[in-house]
Order: sequence, then C-alpha cells, then structure tokens
Amino acid sequence: MSEAVLEITDANFPQQVVDHPGPVLLDVWAAWCGPCRLIAPVIAWAASAYEGRLLVGKAECDANPALVESLGVQGLPTLVLFRDGSEVWRHEGVLTQAQLGAFLDGHL
Repeated sequence: MSEAVLEITDANFPQQVVDHPGPVLLDVWAAWCGPCRLIAPVIAWAASAYEGRLLVGKAECDANPALVESLGVQGLPTLVLFRDGSEVWRHEGVLTQAQLGAFLDGHL
C-alpha cells in the first residue's frame, strides 16, 4: 500500500473517515479479488494526485467485517466518497484512472 493511502479498519473508521473534515475516498477490497488488484494502482494514483485535497483509504473486507456490513458493501471493489463524514457517492467495480480523475475533478 502506498504511504499516501491509509489503512482503514473497523477500529479506526470513525476517526479516519467519519470525523475527517473533508473528502475521503474509501476503497473496500480483498486480496483474492482480481478487479481489486486492477484498481489498486488507480487508487494509489488518486492518493498522490489529490494529496492535500482528498484523503484516500483502503479497507480490506475480510479483516473488517463490521465496516463492510455497516456500509452495506455488496460487491468488490467498492469505492465510497465521503464528505464531512457522509456518503456522497458510491461505485462498485473497476474505474480507469481517467474515469476516477474526471469524477474527482467534478466533486472536489
């Protein structure tokens, strides 16, 4: 995981995401998920490209079942954008760097 990408867990989700006073992009993923591996470089790119404007985190689904359940994650990867602790957007599946960048440029 890139240094710019935070590891989000059941325990730190409230402090790192809910209490964060700005936008947070959360990637819910699994090591066994092929599409999750495909999108990992895109998530790392977003963390670097939007550093200072966007907090980026990854939550491994198998290690954080309470978080997965509370978010109602149905498929992987699931990207969730939070603003001031509230969910404002969700996408299930892979996005290209251009697709994610266009979305973030329009919402940050």
